[in-house]
Amino acid sequence: MSEPSAGGYYARHIFFCLNERKNGEDCCAAHGAQAGFDHCKARVKAEGLAGAGKVRVNKAGCLDRCAGAPVAVVYPEAVWYTFVDLEDIDEIVESHLKNGQVVQRLVLPPQVGR
Repeated sequence: MSEPSAGGYYARHIFFCLNERKNGEDCCAAHGAQAGFDHCKARVKAEGLAGAGKVRVNKAGCLDRCAGAPVAVVYPEAVWYTFVDLEDIDEIVESHLKNGQVVQRLVLPPQVGR
């Protein structure tokens, strides 16, 4: 686990879009984002990765990348992920959040927007 940057409180933050659109437009909430968030939060805690100087798992409103739903972003690296199932979340936790290695197969292409 890398140390937080100067002045930083957490080494890494992962934000999960949990936005739900009521107008029928596609959204992360319709693609299992809450389950991904819940699983990530539980795994980070179970792995002892949660807390100051470590990892914080956060909910987010719309991140405006709906076409890639569901999406999550890890900072400070600003790596955007999409995921299909809980095994993908396990891989993000183990590889990126724990060991600092980006999971290339889950990276959201930069041109994917809303």
